Amino acid sequence: MNLEGKTALVTGSTSGIGLGLAESLARAGAQVLLNGFGDVATARSRVAAQGKQPGYHPADMSDVAQIEAMMAWAAREYGGVDILVNNAGIQHQVPVEHFPVEKWDAILAINLSAAFHTTRLALPEMRSRNWGRVINIASVHGLVGSREKSAYVAAKHGLLGLTKVTALETAQTGITCNALCPGWVLTPLVQQQIDKRIAEGATPRQARDALLAEKHPSGEFVTPEQLGELALFLCSDAAIQVRGAAWNMDGGWVAQ
Repeated sequence: MNLEGKTALVTGSTSGIGLGLAESLARAGAQVLLNGFGDVATARSRVAAQGKQPGYHPADMSDVAQIEAMMAWAAREYGGVDILVNNAGIQHQVPVEHFPVEKWDAILAINLSAAFHTTRLALPEMRSRNWGRVINIASVHGLVGSREKSAYVAAKHGLLGLTKVTALETAQTGITCNALCPGWVLTPLVQQQIDKRIAEGATPRQARDALLAEKHPSGEFVTPEQLGELALFLCSDAAIQVRGAAWNMDGGWVAQ
């Protein structure tokens, strides 16, 4: 896979899935643009070790003005975005009747609306080149539900709808739009669920195994590297007729 000459923006890419995707794209030759909070220096170092020195923008993905500023920066400094990976996401778990309204609004803004804003701003330049890849990182929760995750599940189902509409609107161009639907990946969000079980008395191994046993017949986590390889396939010419797909990589979760 050769992505030399392509610029890839990965939102929420300073850790977890986003960082793994950024590393894979950099390894294939793309100029990667990072976004997110936390340990930015380590993320930049890890991506630089795979290829070029990455760019970085600290846009808060819940703020439309900051998203617009990030996309304008990408156009000005790097000639626009060829590969857009909408990965930024947050989580909160509580039953519907107790779900804080501000948490609902924040999750919908970051997990769904941000992808709409980056996509609408990236598409004109992609159309001008007649080449582009939009990869939305959804979740198996875009395909199935889980208790106490109303906002997250609603946002991820919505993200799959946005994926399909974008794919249809670009169907006769060199732009594709697809979604990846990971199962459990050992990210900080998933670690929180393991930690909750540990706090309830489980050992770390018991907590890990119990979480996987509930959903993954494989008994193993999906890795960011595996998702990165799938993203590279979607960027390739071989995937030009993969349009509007919701591709689950989930250890057998949805097959049950």
